Amino acid sequence: MSTASKPAAYLPRPMVIVTGGGTGGHLYPGLAAARALIKAGWPVTYVGALGGLEERILPKSGLPYRIIPAGKLSREALRPAEGAKVLRGLLAARQLVQELRPGVVLSMGGYAGFPVAFVAAMLGVPLIVHEQNAKLGLANLILARWARRVALSTPIALPPHLAAKAQVVGYPVREEKLPQAEARTALGLDPQRPTLLILGGSQGSKELNEQLPPRLYPLLEEWQVLHQCGPRWEGALKHLQRPHYHVRGYVDSVLAWSAADLAITRGGAGTMSEAAYHRVPVLGIPLPRHLDGGAQWANVGFYAERGAARRLESWHDFEAELGALLNPSTREQIRAKLGSLSPAGAAQRLAQMVLEAV
Repeated sequence: MSTASKPAAYLPRPMVIVTGGGTGGHLYPGLAAARALIKAGWPVTYVGALGGLEERILPKSGLPYRIIPAGKLSREALRPAEGAKVLRGLLAARQLVQELRPGVVLSMGGYAGFPVAFVAAMLGVPLIVHEQNAKLGLANLILARWARRVALSTPIALPPHLAAKAQVVGYPVREEKLPQAEARTALGLDPQRPTLLILGGSQGSKELNEQLPPRLYPLLEEWQVLHQCGPRWEGALKHLQRPHYHVRGYVDSVLAWSAADLAITRGGAGTMSEAAYHRVPVLGIPLPRHLDGGAQWANVGFYAERGAARRLESWHDFEAELGALLNPSTREQIRAKLGSLSPAGAAQRLAQMVLEAV
């Protein structure tokens, strides 16, 4: 029997392309969505960018994947070298889309997801975009006009033509938790001590690495600190270790969040969503707004405005803000608020939105 004459139930399902990366904030929710689609029985290929974090992560993921060039987009002026990469990326994306013939493309935003998403939209392939931040990034701002649907991690004020096709699905996270004492033991920590977690994003934060250790040493009589400083900083910061102050280049996110009573972090969308899933109160220290267009400021603000986090406005306020979070009753109130903002089920909701577009 030819393929054309087979009953519809036996026709092969079309390919789903999931694309996005460059940083963990775009890559990891994309991987969660890709796995949810595969679990639902659909073929998936993940497409990332040369030079992005995905070059290291995708080969270990077990997912079919491709890597293509991509240039970084800018709200001001596109540098010539990046412009050449954008062009090469679009050409490679066209060849790839024509080869894989996807039934739908899910773009997780960022420069790494732009080439395939743009080409797919121009070729008439249904496009879904997912915005992780509490503010549309540049790539998604461009792509949203052609997208079939716009998936959001948190509510965002959008113009009417975009709001009509937008839906809050949440930010896909690894939905795993461990008992607190078990996680602490696995990390080499005291299983009984209250634990403060420091996260500066997947690459670490120079500012947090420099500012926090001396400010936190006075807590060590009662607390222990797990400071993820980023792989490139680990060697230089080992001298900052003290009894109960542990410096690590990288720690598994599920272990880290499961171990923590409190966290001091940057304001990445993934970080804030993981905090909500694990119900860990956060003192958010976002990037300066001129560095990321205000995305991290908006992310932390979304939770802070709902009483589910605190945002540091100035280092002059650090002791007061931390002091508030050291109060057990304040942490309990924040945990209660975080429970209503948990992203649990986001990967499945996003996968369902994608499949509705096939």
